[in-house]
Amino acid sequence: MASPRRCLFIDDDADDQEFFCDAALSIDPQIECIFADNGIEAMTKLNDSAFTPDFIFIDMNMPQMNGRETLSEIRKMDRLNMAAVYMYSTAAAPRITEEIMALGATDFLIKPSSVKGLQEMLGKILK
Repeated sequence: MASPRRCLFIDDDADDQEFFCDAALSIDPQIECIFADNGIEAMTKLNDSAFTPDFIFIDMNMPQMNGRETLSEIRKMDRLNMAAVYMYSTAAAPRITEEIMALGATDFLIKPSSVKGLQEMLGKILK
């Protein structure tokens, strides 16, 4: 039996963490949701070589270590080269999106305003 896929959600908003996980579970009930409240906490989890998520979702705007810094650190970790890493925010200028993609993001996502929108967005990624 295959291990469940793992999603790491890095976001300082507990409600957003819950919304993302609920949407992911509606697509794949076996998916494992792991959370980090900021980039520093995420890096602590990711430095454990036994933990390799399949998908990483990073909020752009967080205290202590923002999404851009977190993405940069994640992309330095060779064992995470196969992980899909998505940066998200409520909005982004084209210049910011280009910068994030150049840092190695799989894609830059605009956070939907509804649960249904979030399910649709994640459905395209997690299938």
